[in-house]
Amino acid sequence: MQYSKFIKPAFDDFILPTKKYADIIIPRGGDNHVAINLIVQHIHTKLGQQSLCKIYPNLYVIQSTFQIHGMHTLIRDNETTKHDFIFYSDRLIRLVVEHGLGHLPFKEKQVITPTVVKVWRMLCGHVVKASRLGRSLYIGKVIMLIYHNLPNDIAYRNVLLLDPILGTGNTAVQAISLLLQKGAQESNIIFLNLISAPQGVHVVCKRFPRIKIVTSEIESGLNEDFRVFPGMGEFGDRYFGTDDD
Repeated sequence: MQYSKFIKPAFDDFILPTKKYADIIIPRGGDNHVAINLIVQHIHTKLGQQSLCKIYPNLYVIQSTFQIHGMHTLIRDNETTKHDFIFYSDRLIRLVVEHGLGHLPFKEKQVITPTVVKVWRMLCGHVVKASRLGRSLYIGKVIMLIYHNLPNDIAYRNVLLLDPILGTGNTAVQAISLLLQKGAQESNIIFLNLISAPQGVHVVCKRFPRIKIVTSEIESGLNEDFRVFPGMGEFGDRYFGTDDD
């Protein structure tokens, strides 16, 4: 009687109309253990991201949006075609690189516009890369830590080190160590990757506390085979089409 007279009408008047604003609706309430567990895992992942950023002030995760969520969904999907995988991976990579470029040093320059004199901030950092492009941009190469070709003046340059996945951190440590041996300054290195495992973040940040890490997502962790979980598989094979299939 009380349900029919008070609870149900109140639900229809005040609760039901807000349904269209909900991001997630769990049918069957507390009995839907699968849906609840998915939400719990998502919350744990987000809490892990924030805690890592609080532990390591040199770790930067780009701001997540529905568009970024969508692109992550596509590159993680095993059914995504090679063409789409490349397209959406490239878009995410551009976002990560743009965020990384924002950490390069700037200098002020006064310019005269058609209407007003304004002081603008102008990028003055140099990206390390091996064949020369223009006056200050070099493309350097480190292949499997066996072959490398780096500028002689690397000690005076800012370095963008790119790797799609930060897993255990072992390869990253070796690559960063090589850069330091060749004269690069630790504080001038920005390590860019699409996704990072917490274990790799711990390893790199503890070993090199002055470098910056920029990523688009912190993953749940590593599985028993030391692969990033949930991850996106073998990035190189999917990107270049060199898998067994």
